[in-house]
Amino acid sequence: MMGGAKAHYDCVAAFSETDFTDDLRAVSVPVLLMHGEDDQVVPIGTSARNAIELLPNGALKTYPGLSHGMFATRPDVINSDLLAFIKGELSV
Repeated sequence: MMGGAKAHYDCVAAFSETDFTDDLRAVSVPVLLMHGEDDQVVPIGTSARNAIELLPNGALKTYPGLSHGMFATRPDVINSDLLAFIKGELSV
């Protein structure tokens, strides 16, 4: 939230123009994708729903009504689920 405009622009260009398909297929550790269903910056349909299909050991947890900054607006929910995943207690 405090980054510079140029850095934000470069970041969007990098993640929208880079094909991470092979990288995602190569990840062998368990991965939790957490995504707000109301994310207007990085829509869930073109990001998390595609990425989860490529991860051999991935789990997708979605959050109805939450947006791109859900880690900042709902840290109670996000941190709780993240900790549960680390402990092996989160079922998605």
